[in-house]
Amino acid sequence: MIAKRQEKFMNKLSLFFICFLVIAIGARAGDGDYAVSKIDPSLLKNASVVKRSEEQRFEIGSYSRTVLYKKYALTILNEQGEELAYLYEFYDKLRSIRSIEGRLYNAEGHEIRSLRNKEIEDRSAVSEISLMEDSRVKVHNFYYKIYPYTVEYEVIMEFNNTLMFPHWFPQPFEKYAVEKSTLSIKCPSWFTFRYKSFNYNGDPAISEADNKKTYVWQVSNLRAILKEYAAPDFPYLTTCIFFSPDKFELGNYKGASATWQELGQFQVQLNTGRDILPEEVKQKVHAMVDGVSDKREKIRLLYEYLQKTTRYVSIQLGIGGFQPFAASYVASKSYGDCKALSNYMYALLKEANIRSCYTQIRAGAGKYFFMPDFSTDQFDHIILCVPLEKDTMWLECTDQTLPAGYLGSFTCDRYALAIDENGGKLVHTPAYGMQQNTQSRKINAVLQEEGNLELKAFTRYQALQQDNIHGLINNVSRDRVKEYLHEELDLPTYEINNFDYKENRSSVPSIDESLDILVSNYATITGRRLFIVPNIMTKSYRKLPFDTARKYPLEMTMAYKDVDSVEIEIPKGYSSEAMPQDISIDSEFGRYNCSVRLKDNKLYYNRSIEKYNGNFPAKDYNDLVNFYDAVYKADRNKVVLIKSE
Repeated sequence: MIAKRQEKFMNKLSLFFICFLVIAIGARAGDGDYAVSKIDPSLLKNASVVKRSEEQRFEIGSYSRTVLYKKYALTILNEQGEELAYLYEFYDKLRSIRSIEGRLYNAEGHEIRSLRNKEIEDRSAVSEISLMEDSRVKVHNFYYKIYPYTVEYEVIMEFNNTLMFPHWFPQPFEKYAVEKSTLSIKCPSWFTFRYKSFNYNGDPAISEADNKKTYVWQVSNLRAILKEYAAPDFPYLTTCIFFSPDKFELGNYKGASATWQELGQFQVQLNTGRDILPEEVKQKVHAMVDGVSDKREKIRLLYEYLQKTTRYVSIQLGIGGFQPFAASYVASKSYGDCKALSNYMYALLKEANIRSCYTQIRAGAGKYFFMPDFSTDQFDHIILCVPLEKDTMWLECTDQTLPAGYLGSFTCDRYALAIDENGGKLVHTPAYGMQQNTQSRKINAVLQEEGNLELKAFTRYQALQQDNIHGLINNVSRDRVKEYLHEELDLPTYEINNFDYKENRSSVPSIDESLDILVSNYATITGRRLFIVPNIMTKSYRKLPFDTARKYPLEMTMAYKDVDSVEIEIPKGYSSEAMPQDISIDSEFGRYNCSVRLKDNKLYYNRSIEKYNGNFPAKDYNDLVNFYDAVYKADRNKVVLIKSE
């Protein structure tokens, strides 16, 4: 009886797919509909691409079967928009592509030709950091170069889960205008989902028939956006809507995401039973930490053991993109992805009787956009959170060189979902501020008679200011480090005689840099006069254009502080002819001070800059321009010395 009901349901579902396909293919543009002359002139301003029309229809048939139909047409106005003429459709074990159609139109909107299936490339979509993935991509381009022209694509995709919900992003890039875009979601009356809108006026149109609900959103006439310096992330600038099912299925697992706790409970299901260590690894854990009383020291020892005995390798297969490999697998193979290595570290700590939380996070630049009031899968990386009595230690388990407790710019200062046996809880990773992100530099230099400069520079970089150098000295050869220094130092012709780095590993790490450099012709000598810039190594390079029509607020991210102390011994017989005045700049964006003195045949230069982070209104943009400009000029002030007769 049950089998017959299932067969009947599948027959209905297959009929739906066939009807869906017929309807999808039936709608085509009339001749001339995509003529460029029909575009409203206001949409052409600042645009490289105009989306002429877009229709997305997403239908939920069951918790394990959904269909997405997409049809869109893009007019490519110039070479800058050429990349968007490509079709990229990704698929894997969780989603399949039912069909792809495409057509090419000229500037008058007349169809030139249609896509042939043999022209669609089927490529591996395995990323460079992955050993193995099941992700593939269908790629197509008409390679038409007579601008403007229009491409139209229709795609039908099928998903075997309801966790992967499409988002609606009619205008995904700058210089991209939209004539019309529509999204509809059709679901059984018993299926519920949530959505969060940005820059959308009103509510969706909702209709109900045959025990199904249909939701429709649409926009029209979105003008192209020019993204401004330090503007908020793109979802804040345009219309977009994010969706999340209240309940879903993925593989053989059922979950819910109406709350962060529920979303975490789903991950608990995926992780259950995967933290069992081999006996020999358990013995190593106890040998390392049983005689250690300090919990932080235990964590450090186990973390460094992880770093020494494993390496990061990405493997993403099916549900494996969400579920970690077992700890026993990592122990036997000595590698794993972020999920597997974090789960392995969790198991090591558990064996040492230390509680930790498997933690989901969005890494990299993704920290700038997150919806804390909208519980849905917004994450792409896993780290480990170790709660202590008075503090919390954070562990980036994919990195073999970071000190225990330090996250770095990849995962610091953002929301994360810490997961324990009860489910998920939204937390925030450490933020490193001005007192941590410091650069302190002391230079002792000797200026030779012919204008060459011998200098020894000692610099301490701390927290986020040491991240790039840490990555450099731990991942490339000494010769490549020297090449980097030659590329980065803003000096005339120079030779690096020696360089050295020492790392201070702690929860707020620092790196000490020692440089021995000979700079040719650093000073300019004209007759009796000597011209020299006392700021040798720490100049600002940021200059911005004025903008009286600034639209978006400013988001200034990293706060830091630089302090420089320079001592330059000059040739004998020179006195001051022109000395820059002391400069002090106090702005809402930062503070800057510099001064220079000549005493006992030595120039003494001191400079400090504090850069603030925070959000600022658009009207203050030109104040930022003035601040950057003043610092830029002050950093290049020259001292003029004259030689006695």
